[in-house]
Amino acid sequence: MNKTIKLFLLFFILTLPLAQGVNAQCKIVNNAFKGGENITYDLYFKYGIANVRAGKGSMKTEMVNYRGNSAYNARMLLNTTGVAGSLYTVNDTLVSYIDMDLRPLLFTKNAFEGKDYSQEIQSFTYSGDGIKVRTNRIFNGKKKFEETITTNDCTYDYLSVLALIRNMDYTGMKLGDSKPIRFLSGREIVNMTVNYDGISKIKANDGKTYNTIQISLTIHDKSFKNKKEAISASLTDDENRIPVIINTHLNIGAIRAVLKNVTGLRN
Repeated sequence: MNKTIKLFLLFFILTLPLAQGVNAQCKIVNNAFKGGENITYDLYFKYGIANVRAGKGSMKTEMVNYRGNSAYNARMLLNTTGVAGSLYTVNDTLVSYIDMDLRPLLFTKNAFEGKDYSQEIQSFTYSGDGIKVRTNRIFNGKKKFEETITTNDCTYDYLSVLALIRNMDYTGMKLGDSKPIRFLSGREIVNMTVNYDGISKIKANDGKTYNTIQISLTIHDKSFKNKKEAISASLTDDENRIPVIINTHLNIGAIRAVLKNVTGLRN
């Protein structure tokens, strides 16, 4: 996955309880969102003193039927345009099916990035205390891998993690507090540390000012050189936990996502 898109997605993986060894303990009660929610973002690219519009991003959640059961369908679209698009084209569609306990069921990615096209599928099954994930990737028409990963720890895809972090209770967290999480990147389970950085007021592109919780991520993955400041984000300090600002720091600059509009909120 292109590093820019990986960073943009990883802002969602902000914080979770410690990885659990029992399948049942991966179940989370949803109080933050509902089907019909739609969030859109303006994207900006910063390099030196230049700060230009980079494109648009969106996240939409719907209620669907997945193999006979109710489930959430989260869909993310990322598109670069203008100057940023001419430097590096991105046209990605990511989809995650999540059960009513907020556990991942199926994740797919179709990505046009630069001159490359990739397809990825992760399918999750649960049995007793175990989790099996069938994962495969096709890159420019050639299969890169196809294998099954087995784990006893709660493990999530890029989009299902968003549902979890939006239902976390941040009450009582202090500066310097951090928690580890696990998610699947390709065919590897990757560890991350989530850092709580306090609160602040943020003005978004919808003209509103929000009270927000500040989060930064430490990614324990060799593909991220700047491990301490790879991503920072601002979540609304309310029951909805909407990501208002997302900053992703790259080797050649930074991508900033700013909330433009949100509809269909649960609270």
